[in-house]
Amino acid sequence: MDIIKSPIKGAGSIKVFAPATVANVVCGFDVLGFAVNAPGDEVVMRITGKPGVTISKITGDNGKLPLSADKNTVSASVQHYLKHINRTDIGVDIELHKKMPIGSGLGSSSASTVAGLFAINSLLDNYLTPMELVPFAMKGEELACGYGHADNVAPAILGGFVLIRSYEPLDIIKLPVPEGLYCAIVFPDVDVPTRDARQMIRSKVLLKDAVVQWGNVAGLVSGLFMNDIDLIGRSMKDVLVEPTRSILIPDFYKMREMAMEMGAVSFGISGSGPSVFAFTRDEQTAATITQKIQQHLTGLNIASYTYVSAVNQQGPKIIG
Repeated sequence: MDIIKSPIKGAGSIKVFAPATVANVVCGFDVLGFAVNAPGDEVVMRITGKPGVTISKITGDNGKLPLSADKNTVSASVQHYLKHINRTDIGVDIELHKKMPIGSGLGSSSASTVAGLFAINSLLDNYLTPMELVPFAMKGEELACGYGHADNVAPAILGGFVLIRSYEPLDIIKLPVPEGLYCAIVFPDVDVPTRDARQMIRSKVLLKDAVVQWGNVAGLVSGLFMNDIDLIGRSMKDVLVEPTRSILIPDFYKMREMAMEMGAVSFGISGSGPSVFAFTRDEQTAATITQKIQQHLTGLNIASYTYVSAVNQQGPKIIG
């Protein structure tokens, strides 16, 4: 493959990491999410001499992801980006290295897509702002799960904790995070496809349940601004989505009971699951919770992966 000088920035290739994310954050279905330090995905991108976007290599996916540029979320999003800025004359080759599990509920497709968009935007001298990249990443989510939600891609691109106040028009707000807040994540290795999980959600809700949910979302956002971890914990309750989705997660309520007994501030489902997460006041408590829950799952003959992280404020980054 011939590598040529980038038409704008002058760099011919780049390697980018983009982080996993926790979406919904229990009570904030499709409107709240935050980034974590690990896991994440990596993309290597090269400017080539032939116009068009190609994917030459995918690793870590066990053959699950398509190499077709129109069907892969990374390349499809890059195609939308190049068309938008009128640079379809550019040739781009992509290597996608999956460093996080697919179908984990941790924004796997989002991390890949964001890494690709951040890479092409960096190669083209940051033509768009991070906020302006969000709609292109949402195109990738639409391809992945049928709906272009932003609660994974927005924190993956912007870093930190975000609120999607509105989708039409898109209005995204970065929220503050109390110092010392840690996240304990456990991914039970069971299959919960995002499309299927979304189809289980009720299309209509009772007004009394909606009122509870509104209050909890407002309380969570207030707790973040007020640096009030107790208020954050009281507010992270979901009466709309969790009762249905928890059915798909083995021993969900037992895991929640264990986490809370060990000092968790809150506990819930990450995205559509099966990953679960807990907020804690310190890193050691988060580590203990992940260890004990993993031991419990092992006793059920369920393999699992664990991660401990503060909220990632940086988002994607160039690593090579």
